[in-house]
Amino acid sequence: MPVYPFVTVDVFTQARFGGNPLAVFTDATGMSDAQMQSLAAEMNLSETTFILPPADPAHTARVRIFNRTAEMPFAGHPSVGTGYVLAQRGAGGVLTLEVPAGVVEVNVDRDAQGAPIGAVIAAPQPLSLGADFDVEAIAACAGIDPADVMVSEHRPVEASVGVGFVIAQVTEAALAKASPNLAAFRAAADKYADGAERLSLHLYSREQGRIRARMFAPLSGTWEDAATGSANAALAALLLSLTADQAGKYEVSQGTEMGRPSRLKLTAKRHDGAIRSTVGGGCVPVFRGEALI
Repeated sequence: MPVYPFVTVDVFTQARFGGNPLAVFTDATGMSDAQMQSLAAEMNLSETTFILPPADPAHTARVRIFNRTAEMPFAGHPSVGTGYVLAQRGAGGVLTLEVPAGVVEVNVDRDAQGAPIGAVIAAPQPLSLGADFDVEAIAACAGIDPADVMVSEHRPVEASVGVGFVIAQVTEAALAKASPNLAAFRAAADKYADGAERLSLHLYSREQGRIRARMFAPLSGTWEDAATGSANAALAALLLSLTADQAGKYEVSQGTEMGRPSRLKLTAKRHDGAIRSTVGGGCVPVFRGEALI
């Protein structure tokens, strides 16, 4: 019976049991797609990653990312956490991870002794915007009043830097009381996403210089996410697109309502007519073990 080692890390935190937990299978060579999906469902985390040899030997690794129900083209906290784990295992310099959405560059943060303490990733794609969503539909999904959805800067809109999210600005009070309505998510998926199982809603408030966020994706098994790197990277790029600035820096807090406080540091920059973004934060090891499959 093959044995596959794994570790777990908490991502976007400097304290164990904060941030977003991630399982990383450090050598998934020989594993089938079905086995990866089954292990991700068994782990029951928002995502689980599987490290494989790179297709291009110039890159550090190929990484497959699965949520509870499907493979992801790209995800933020899995890329940050996987880069951190690779650095712990001796990888140095700028790491390059092959994911379906492209190549993710990882700059590892280290302490004074050179030990990895976190990472910053560059999203694999520039900002792309999709369709606007009805305020009423978004409010219903989040269980809030339509009047709490703010549209002065932008309407709820699909945004991606490698994987898509519906991003909506809401009042701080509404953010705190939001709770996903599964029936409304299904109705919105049928209307806007042709019944797709993955409809991810990223809400944020921006008051008194603070940005707070919550992300709900109940159709793919994540009722709420503690720290969503790819959604916040898209948010940073979206916020920059609303200005004439060449670059911006942001810090987002997420996970507070879940008891898993998270801090994500973001940048966005205009380059060659596109907007690129990064997201980073700390990582803390938690578990290590083996899977028998």
